[in-house]
Amino acid sequence: MTHTRIAVLFCLATGAFAQNTTYDLLLQGGRVVDAKNNIDAVRDVAIRDGKIAAVAPRIDPAEAFKVVNVAGLYVTPGLIDIHVHVFAGMGERNSYAGDSSVYPDPFTFRSGVTTVADAGSSGWRNFEDFKGRIIDRSKTRVLSFLNIVGAGMRGGKFEDNQADMESAPAAEMALKHKDVIIGIKTAHYSGPEWTPVENAVTAGTKANIPVMVDFGSNRPERPITELLGKKLRPGDIYTHCYSGLRRELDESGVLNPGMLEGRKRGVIFDVGHGGGSFAWRIAVPAIKQGFLPDSISTDLHIGSMNSGMKDMLNVMGKFLAMGLSVSDVIRRSTWNPAREIRREELGNLSVGSPADVAVLRVETGKFGYTDMYGARLQGKQKLSCELTLRDGKVVYDLNGITRPDWDKLPKNYTQTGDSRWDAINPARGPARRPATK
Repeated sequence: MTHTRIAVLFCLATGAFAQNTTYDLLLQGGRVVDAKNNIDAVRDVAIRDGKIAAVAPRIDPAEAFKVVNVAGLYVTPGLIDIHVHVFAGMGERNSYAGDSSVYPDPFTFRSGVTTVADAGSSGWRNFEDFKGRIIDRSKTRVLSFLNIVGAGMRGGKFEDNQADMESAPAAEMALKHKDVIIGIKTAHYSGPEWTPVENAVTAGTKANIPVMVDFGSNRPERPITELLGKKLRPGDIYTHCYSGLRRELDESGVLNPGMLEGRKRGVIFDVGHGGGSFAWRIAVPAIKQGFLPDSISTDLHIGSMNSGMKDMLNVMGKFLAMGLSVSDVIRRSTWNPAREIRREELGNLSVGSPADVAVLRVETGKFGYTDMYGARLQGKQKLSCELTLRDGKVVYDLNGITRPDWDKLPKNYTQTGDSRWDAINPARGPARRPATK
C-alpha cells in the first residue's frame, strides 16, 4: 500500500476530510449543567476556536469536524478550585513556597479542574518568581491570592512577622498583575492581633479585589464573630468553614451566630478541605442546619493529596453524600467560584466563553469518604472525570472516548488527533480550517 493510500485511509477514519464544518468539536447528547444559564438538561455543546460556539438540544453532527458521544455523562464548565498550593520547585522544606506545594497539571485535568487559584503561597516579594516558574508554564489556568506577608507562606517565623504584612506593596503587586492576582490572602497567624486581617483588607480595598482568610489560631482576642461580623467586607472569603477549629459550631453542635451574620453581610464561605480543615462532626450538623458552602475547594498540597481530601471530585462527592444534588455541587465548583474571584467569563458554557469543559460520570454504589481525622461517611454516589477540555482542546481523556479504535486505522498509523481539538496528541504542523458555510 502506498503512503498516499495510507494517508487517505487515515484521513477518512479520523474525519480529516470533513468539508465545510462550522465547529471544531461537538460534544453530543450529554446532560449539561450550567448554573449561570440555568441549564440542567440534555444538550449538545459545540466548540470553535477555543470558545463555546453553540449549546442546543440538537446540533447537526455534520457541522462538526470531530464528534464525541457523551450520552449518559454530565457536561459541565471546567471546575474551578479556588484554594490550592502550587508554588512548587523552590526546594524549601516545610514551605508552601517550596516542598509543601505541588505542580498543578498532574492534579487538575484528571479531576475536571481547568482553573485553580493558589491561596497565598507567594507574597509580593516572591510572586514574580512564582509567576515565572508556575503560572506562565502550566497548562492549567493558574490564578493567585497574594499573601499579605511579603515573603509568602513559608512557615511560622515568616507568617507571624507583622513587619512584613505591608498593604501598600501587596496592593501595588496585585495591580501590576491584575490579570492573574485575583485576591489577597491572610493565613496561619498565631498572634492575638488583627494586623494580618486588617492589612489584607486594606490591600484588597486598594486593589479592588477580595480577601481570603484562613483565620489561623483560635484566640479569644480575635473571635470569629468579630471577623465575620465586622472585619471582613461583603465578597471576602472565609475558607476552612467546616474545620471546627475556630468555633464554627458551639459545644452543642449549633451553628455559631457569627457564621449566619457573616453570610447575611455577604461574606463568602469556602470549603478549603486540606489535610486538617474538614470534619464530619462540623460539616454534617452545619448542612442539616442549612449552612451550605458557597464554593467547594480542595486546599491541595502534599499533606492533603493522599489523605482525606484526595482531589476535587472526592471533595464534591462528600457533599453528594451529605445530601446535595449533583447540580448543587457543580454550581459550587463552577459558577459560584467564578463569581467569587470575579472571573465571570469562566465557570459557564455561554456562547463566546472559553471552552473549558469537564465531562463527568456519576457512579452509584457504596463509597467511603473520610475527613481530616480519618472518620468515614458512607455515600451512594461518586464522581469521576471522563474528559477535560481546556480552551477547546482535549487535555485529559480517561477512556479514549475522543479516539478511534486502533483496528479501524491504517496499519502504519502514527497520529490520531488534530490540533483543532486535541492538546494531548495533536497532528503535526499548523491546523488548516476547511471553509465554513
